Amino acid sequence: MTPDQRRSRSSDSGPALPALLRGHRLAVGLTQAELATRAGIGVRTVRDLERGRSSRPQRTTVDLLADALRLGDADRAAFLTAARRRVTAEPPVGAAAVASPATVAPGTTTPGGIAPATVASPTTSVPVARSGMEETDPLGELSVDLPPPVDLIGRDHDLAELTRLLGRDRGTPVVSLVGLAGVGKSALALAVTRQVADQYPGGIAGVLVGEGSDASCVLSAAAAVFGVTGPAELVARLTGVPTLLLVDAVERAPEAVAEALDRLVRVLPELRVLTTGRHPVGLPGERVWPVPPLDVPPDDKAGPDPRALADHPAVRLFTDRLAQVRREPPTPEELPALAALVRRLGGLPLAIELMAARGRILDLNELLDRYGDRVLDLAAPPPPGEAVAVTLREAVAASYRLLAPDEQAALRRLAAFRNRWSVGLAEEMLAGDGTAGPADPVPLLDRFLELGLLSVRGAGSFRFRLLDAVRDFATEQLVAAGEETRVRRRHAQIVLRLVNRTEPELTGTRMIGALHRLDELTSDIVAALTHASGDDPHTALRLAAGLSRWLRLRGRDEAGRQWLRRLLADPRTADADPAVRASAALGLARLTTVHGVGPVDVPAVRDALAVFRRLGDVAGELDAYGVLCTLLICAGANDEAREQAEAMLAVARRHDRVRDMAVAQRSLAWHDVRAGDLGAARRRLAAVDRLAGRCGEQRIRVLARGDLAEVIRLEGRYADAVEHGRWTVAALAELGESGYRRRVLGTVGLALAQDGRLVEAGEVLAELRATVPAQWVPEHVEDGCCALLEATIALNRGDREWAAEWFAAAAEAVGRGRRSAVEALVGLAASTGDVALLDQLDQACRKNGIRLLPQEETLLYALTAARS
Repeated sequence: MTPDQRRSRSSDSGPALPALLRGHRLAVGLTQAELATRAGIGVRTVRDLERGRSSRPQRTTVDLLADALRLGDADRAAFLTAARRRVTAEPPVGAAAVASPATVAPGTTTPGGIAPATVASPTTSVPVARSGMEETDPLGELSVDLPPPVDLIGRDHDLAELTRLLGRDRGTPVVSLVGLAGVGKSALALAVTRQVADQYPGGIAGVLVGEGSDASCVLSAAAAVFGVTGPAELVARLTGVPTLLLVDAVERAPEAVAEALDRLVRVLPELRVLTTGRHPVGLPGERVWPVPPLDVPPDDKAGPDPRALADHPAVRLFTDRLAQVRREPPTPEELPALAALVRRLGGLPLAIELMAARGRILDLNELLDRYGDRVLDLAAPPPPGEAVAVTLREAVAASYRLLAPDEQAALRRLAAFRNRWSVGLAEEMLAGDGTAGPADPVPLLDRFLELGLLSVRGAGSFRFRLLDAVRDFATEQLVAAGEETRVRRRHAQIVLRLVNRTEPELTGTRMIGALHRLDELTSDIVAALTHASGDDPHTALRLAAGLSRWLRLRGRDEAGRQWLRRLLADPRTADADPAVRASAALGLARLTTVHGVGPVDVPAVRDALAVFRRLGDVAGELDAYGVLCTLLICAGANDEAREQAEAMLAVARRHDRVRDMAVAQRSLAWHDVRAGDLGAARRRLAAVDRLAGRCGEQRIRVLARGDLAEVIRLEGRYADAVEHGRWTVAALAELGESGYRRRVLGTVGLALAQDGRLVEAGEVLAELRATVPAQWVPEHVEDGCCALLEATIALNRGDREWAAEWFAAAAEAVGRGRRSAVEALVGLAASTGDVALLDQLDQACRKNGIRLLPQEETLLYALTAARS
């Protein structure tokens, strides 16, 4: 192509110097460095002239360049004339405004991440993006300016896949990065351009779209950043040359960008376009790539693990930005607040950076207290020339306004979900209470994903989640529209239906999956209970009653007890369905007896049993029997407890309820141990294992093996007891049952101590003490377990005085009616030699129907002989 062909035909005053210089240089086949060497000037001077950075070069420099280019008279005169004019590109209206409508100063980085090289506004010259990157192509050296990429955190997968997608051999003409404002689209785009730079010999250039642009403006801006003066020359320049064009902020002029890019990709098959914006361009063959927020740590009630915390990209970004404003890293006391902050910020990079910046004067606990409920009010510093900063709320509002009214209404409804949800739950929410909902919610969810309002993670059904800032904003809109009560009531009913569908699966082969589904729904369960307890207590009571098994398995006993007590005492639930109130009473009793805490309401459970019998509800009747057996044992009514267990076994056999047979047999095995018949207990536990295997009840098999470990320990087979117990502890890690897990740990520790393995026993004791819940008080049986283990270790170490002290504490903590209390009294007598304890021990055994085991009788024989 000749220099004449490259001159602008759109200006009566002749072509601009940057385009003219570049055209002459390429015509003679020189790179910028070669031309600078030939002219005897610096290469930077050549680059600045071609980029339009030098508004009026010196006459000497112009003459040297003309000589080096060997220009003829006509070309030399035109070259000198262009050099005498101020160097600007054509002024297409709005072709490259910055991220806000305001003009920015030279070198200022915009929120989108692309920095204009000159002052730009919708009515001034087109800025050329800066980078200092040079690419050599067959036509000569192309120097294109994009800002240097920032260090990306947590985008390795996106970067790798986008690099592959934009490879020259791929057939995707347009790739669009979409997402919420501040999610890091532009930063990711700049990083991608660096990765693929060597695959585009035609170069890479960037255009920042401004408000009010039309298609011709966008095309002129693209021409300017590639160093030519119009669309026609742009096509001529890029034909047959692989080139990448980055277009930032397409939402400012979506129709114009779509028209311009459609025209370009049709005539330039080697051109690839990478766009960023709040929505796709909408071109055929466009690949939409949603940019989600960064991964955040889960809500761990036990406190964050410092090592695991650092693995989450949102945490790494926060600590990286925090290090820029304060020298000290987060202290251990700040780590829970750090985890809570990044969760509350939803992993949104802009919000994280804004929050971290406030760490200059506030520690992280103060930040959480002060701003944890005001995330939407976070604001970046106001742009130059603006008096008011743009808040995160306004950034989300811009995406919200892109939705149609029915889409906005759907977003407001989905904001009722607090965590992840499934397509099915979304469908129930959107089709609720008689209002018209979408026949298929999938296109709607795809639309939200396309706009970056929704995240999709994981492979399970519960993988959809509104971004936190989006949910907060949509909740504000829900309240403003007067829809909050109706939507939250609907949400509570949806959660109740899911719990009712899931609760039967908390037993049997599908237990683990059911537990995980409810785990995913934890925050929604709490939200539904909270709202319904005030607005619809009948729904709240049904919900709480259906959750008691899950609450017990997940160690949330105290919270469950509080909900059930409050709802059962609420006068508005007095007329609730009798079966619902009976189930709630059973649930309360189940959660009350897990750790032996009181008070226990035996009459309430008897009443529930009578209700289920009257209704012919066999499942409810058997459930009531099981809870009643446990209550009676806690109350010291051991003989009646055995009678109820035998009645439960009879009912279960009559109705061929295999699982309930296993439960009843396990309860009766405990009574065999109390009676000192360890052989009968082992046979019953073997029957439990067979029955549980028949109905696929893995949990009962695990519990029975833990019981077997205790029976084997009492028989004196300590090594076998340790083996069975440790297997049970490992199996319970997934099943839950935190209280029972501690009991089995106690069995393992006692067996180790009695076997002389005192170091290992001490390790188990430390684990037991570390896992005592804060709400437990000294009279709980688990505290007695720790005391009994401490005493047994001391006794086998030969420290009788210390052992006696702990045996006495164990007997008091456990309660005199339990088998372990008898073991503690035996140990106390053996360690002190106090024969007066024998009468106390004999009374406890007679009163509670407990028979001493052979090894216990042997241990006490010397004391008995001494007394006689």
